[in-house]
Amino acid sequence: MPLKQQIFALLVCIGVFLFTLDMVRRKKLREEYSVLWLLTSVAMFALVFKYEWLVHLTNLIGAVLPTTTLFIGSLIFLTLIAVQFSIKISRLTDQMKNLTQENAILGHEVRELQQKLEGMGAVTSDE
Repeated sequence: MPLKQQIFALLVCIGVFLFTLDMVRRKKLREEYSVLWLLTSVAMFALVFKYEWLVHLTNLIGAVLPTTTLFIGSLIFLTLIAVQFSIKISRLTDQMKNLTQENAILGHEVRELQQKLEGMGAVTSDE
């Protein structure tokens, strides 16, 4: 790999790594989401220093060019991000459904209690 490309790739790896750590430190990114970004930047860093690993991986998967391997890796990374977000959205949807149901039940119970109090002649807070 030419020196300019190697320097650029190293700067990108270090930038992604430091940016991810800073986002976690400032609580803009949760630790559970940072793992994939940190592992990816470390893997990129390793492949920059050990270019022969990338060539070997390219031969292993049957690709012709190392850039094809990187493109496939990018697609796998994006797929993992999409799966991670899908899992989180599914959990949040279930939590929202449960909270909505609990809220409806509590609202119904409050209305029942208000009706009982009004039936007993007690003064409500609305008056």
